[in-house]
Order: sequence, then structure tokens, then C-alpha cells
Amino acid sequence: QKASSTRNEDFLEHLFVGTNHQYMLFFTQKGKCFWMRVFEIPEGSKTSKGRAIQNLINIEPDDKVKAFICTQDLKDEEYINSRYVIMATKKGQVKKTPLEQYSRPRTNGINAITIKEGDELLEAKLTRGDSQVMLAVKSGKAIRFEEEKTRPMGRNASGVRGITLGSDSDEVVGMVAINDTESDILVVSENGYGKRSSIEEYRITNRGGKGVKTISVTEKTGNLVAIKNVCDNDGLMIINKSGIAIRMAVEDLRVMGRATQGVRLIKVRDEDSIAAVAKVMNDDEDVEVDEDGNIITEAGTTDTDGAEENGTTLDNDETQTENNE
Repeated sequence: QKASSTRNEDFLEHLFVGTNHQYMLFFTQKGKCFWMRVFEIPEGSKTSKGRAIQNLINIEPDDKVKAFICTQDLKDEEYINSRYVIMATKKGQVKKTPLEQYSRPRTNGINAITIKEGDELLEAKLTRGDSQVMLAVKSGKAIRFEEEKTRPMGRNASGVRGITLGSDSDEVVGMVAINDTESDILVVSENGYGKRSSIEEYRITNRGGKGVKTISVTEKTGNLVAIKNVCDNDGLMIINKSGIAIRMAVEDLRVMGRATQGVRLIKVRDEDSIAAVAKVMNDDEDVEVDEDGNIITEAGTTDTDGAEENGTTLDNDETQTENNE
């Protein structure tokens, strides 16, 4: 049955199961953190469209929410002292802060990270301190390192270097925190090409390096725009800047080598490009909830009908060229 209505060109990306007294933490591109208790979120019917986040928190007009985290009770000392928030910026900085630093809510928000001029917050993830972190940049490289290589810092710190950018025009496009090394890495380029590779294809290095090639960036593929941690049970939503969208099952994408250019996931017309890539829930899957209130996917399929209607194609048999680094 239908769980939620959406506005035009919108789609359901995340589902959290929580109690009234749990907290949602929202992180903005300027590096601020805002809180909301679950009971403060307006309750709606199963088919209502919800409210814009900007109408619920005191965010500045020129700021934007970039990441959010669902947590347990922030008054639980054992919980907040065993969890960390790890953040990444577009210029390659990463910062790890104990969740305890965010356990005293303020209406007007607090500084979560000091953002340097010309930079902005890109991602924030909740971890237990023993995850592996991957950062990808638009020039087609990615780095994988142990979270332990990033020491905990205070809220006002600007972080340490996570990856060295190849040029001034390069920037980080995404971060994933890996807990399950059996999952795969999916990358997508701006001209609609993408591929799925085993995590083991990316060797573990120290943070701050230049990374290894994660996709062969050519004029045909365009720059890298997204990196996601996926498994067979996940779905994928890709949207063009022109508004065309395609939804597909990750299991339909075969696992390929790290240095290949990938297959075409969606046809992109001239002067169009990929606007957003999101890992989404499957429609008919059974779900289980972990202790942080996040959905654990177990089984299910994603409806890929409509790909042809949108003028898109899954070209999984396209010839690939291995580029051995």
C-alpha cells in the first residue's frame, strides 16, 4: 500500500523508524547542525506529502540541508560516547567528532565544522568508530581508509585532509562509510555512465592520498558525480537536470573492474547531465530495523518498468575497455 505521496519530480529516498523522543540531526552546507525531536515533526496521514525541512528548523535563507542523521536518546551516556559523526567537505577535508558533542540541542543550531572560504559541507555519517571511509572526486579517483586514521576533534575544528585534489577545479562528490565489506561500490558519471565494483578493488591506504582510479573519465562519460555503497537488494534513482528520471535495481548491474568506464545507465541528450543519484528503498521488501533506527534491507526487487518510457536504457552489454593502472 502507498506509504507517502510526493510532489512532482520528488521521490522517497530515506525511511527511519523512530520513537517520539529520538532525535534527528540536520547538517547544512555552511557547517551548522540543527536538532528536531521526532515528536516535533508534524504528523500526517500515510498519503500526505510532508513539510519542507526549511519550515521546521531555523536555517538561514542562503543555507541548505546537506545531510541528516537519526539517533537514539542523546541523554544515554553509553550511546553518545560510543558513536561518532564523520563529515566530508567538497575540498577534501574530513572531520570526526564524538556524538556527545551534539547532545545539547539549541534552537538556533550550533557549529558542526568550521568551513573554510570556498568550501562547503557535503556529507555526514553516524559511525561507531571502526568503519572504513571512502571519498570520491569528480576527476574519477577514490580513496579508501580506516576511520581510525581520523582522530576525534571538537565541533569548531575544520578537520584534516581526507583526499588530495588533483587540481583547483576538482572536488569531492561523495563519501560512504563502509561497515559491510561484502557490499559493492557504485559510481555514476555526469553523462549517464556508471558501474558497480567490489570494495576489495580499492586498496586501503592512509588518508590524504590522491586515491586510485574508480572510473575512466573520458569526454563520453563526463566527470564523476556520485558514489554509493550498494548491495543487490538496493534500488537506484537517477535524475537528469532536464527532469527525466529512471529507477532501477542494483542487482541488474553486473560487477565490473575498478578502472573501467562503466555502462550506460540513462541516455543523456546534448547539454543535459545527471542532477542527482540516490540509493532508494525497494517497493516490496521486508525490512528490519537496527538499534539506530535505520532500515536494514533483507529482500525485495525494484521496479525498473518505465525505463523505456523515459527514453532511457540499461546497456549492460556495452563493451568495456580495461585500463590497468
